[in-house]
Amino acid sequence: MRIGKTHQWIAFALVLGVLTLYGCADLIPRDISSLLLPKFSHSQAVGFVAGLGTTFAVLPDLVAMIRRRSGAGMNPRMAGIMGIFQVLWVYYGLLIASHPVIAWNILAVLINFLSVGAYVYFVRRQRRA
Repeated sequence: MRIGKTHQWIAFALVLGVLTLYGCADLIPRDISSLLLPKFSHSQAVGFVAGLGTTFAVLPDLVAMIRRRSGAGMNPRMAGIMGIFQVLWVYYGLLIASHPVIAWNILAVLINFLSVGAYVYFVRRQRRA
């Protein structure tokens, strides 16, 4: 089987990229303290910002469900499964002693279970009506 020119260039670029990354191991930034919060390391500050986005990404759906007073369009299994795995993330955060992982996932667990609770409440209310 003959390899085409395009595939040769792709393989060459991948090998060159791996070699370049391997040679740049000393260029990785070390975990310095944050300029804004000196008690936090740089990675913890980035972790808090990342956690903010991922934790509150589900909040608009919860607010919309509460405003329309209906669980229509919401998948409670997905929120329940996410909540269970976020409990595992909290445990993982405790194992590695990472404050951002612990804090944001505790909040995410609460938001997910609030979503499931609101869904159950609205579905039961609709069935009674």
